[in-house]
Amino acid sequence: MAHVDWRERVVINPEIHHGEPCIRGTRIPVRVIVSSLAEGMSFEDILREYPQLSAEDIRAALAYRQRRI
Repeated sequence: MAHVDWRERVVINPEIHHGEPCIRGTRIPVRVIVSSLAEGMSFEDILREYPQLSAEDIRAALAYRQRRI
């Protein structure tokens, strides 16, 4: 997977989800994306469930999570 700069897509704003990291322009937390993948959903499943996301958003969520471990 190519390097993704999560800072372009993940925001932490105390006024959105109490400061939980979310995808820019949405209220979708990184946690929801990462847990959906962990539970077996594919990128395509997530994109169907959350049409406002892009594959790059999902990769950014994974990059953010990896950086936080």
